[in-house]
Amino acid sequence: MSTAEHSIAVGSLTWFYREAVPAQPLDRPPVVLLHGLVSQSYGWRNILPALANQGFRAIAPDWIGGGRSDKPDRRDFAYTPDAFVEAIAAWLDALEIPTCTLVAQGFLGSAGIQFALRHRDRVQRLAILNAPIATAAQLPWRIRQLGLPLAGDMFTQDPLLVDRTLEGGGRYEVADEDLDVYRRPFLKSSDAGRSLLATVRNLQLPKVTAEIEAGLAEWSQPGLLIWGRQDPWLPLAIAEAAVQRNSNLELVSLDEVGHYPQEDWHEKVTEALLPFLRRQDF
Repeated sequence: MSTAEHSIAVGSLTWFYREAVPAQPLDRPPVVLLHGLVSQSYGWRNILPALANQGFRAIAPDWIGGGRSDKPDRRDFAYTPDAFVEAIAAWLDALEIPTCTLVAQGFLGSAGIQFALRHRDRVQRLAILNAPIATAAQLPWRIRQLGLPLAGDMFTQDPLLVDRTLEGGGRYEVADEDLDVYRRPFLKSSDAGRSLLATVRNLQLPKVTAEIEAGLAEWSQPGLLIWGRQDPWLPLAIAEAAVQRNSNLELVSLDEVGHYPQEDWHEKVTEALLPFLRRQDF
């Protein structure tokens, strides 16, 4: 099963996204997979076709400001959580996707969780991978330094920040050919660094995590937390606490997997996702 690459204009912004369409689709909503910082839709490259092979249409966009999507000036896009929530809603509208299963990972994937909590009629199932879902979550220094005054302007123009962040989130080295893809936007233009700087500076993590923690406690649709146990930034205890607060949430923890499960060990992620997607007895 191959993965196609597309672009679509949504208002003044152009989104890049990857899509795998099954030969024999099931009667289920599409699965939308959202990446975190400093990743791209490329991180889902192995999971997209694996889901399509099982009958699920699977779609992964590059967030505005990341990957191959537009990187507008902050005067034209606010780079706040609310701006990202509104943007993903508009993107789904443009693709004529009224409802979906949402899979969100990491810092900025949190905006996808906010979208789900604010638009519960549009998200049939929610899966979360190593994301800041509790007020106990802290922005790691490796990401926080990207938003520092003066120094952040320099750090976010360094393509090697991708290597340091992706590999700092786990115990594995990312293959050079994959790092080449992640670095490319930063080598191509200074816009990628400026967008990342604006995103980190506007994460509003305390406000976002308070909304997510309260919202997940009341989440009534099917919910799955897939958690890499070796995440140095977001401990498993955060996911365990969420499941204790709400019996509608289930937890699958992954050994030898860090902050970016889709990059570290995609087979384990797919193995955890598929039963959740197939289940009809909710």
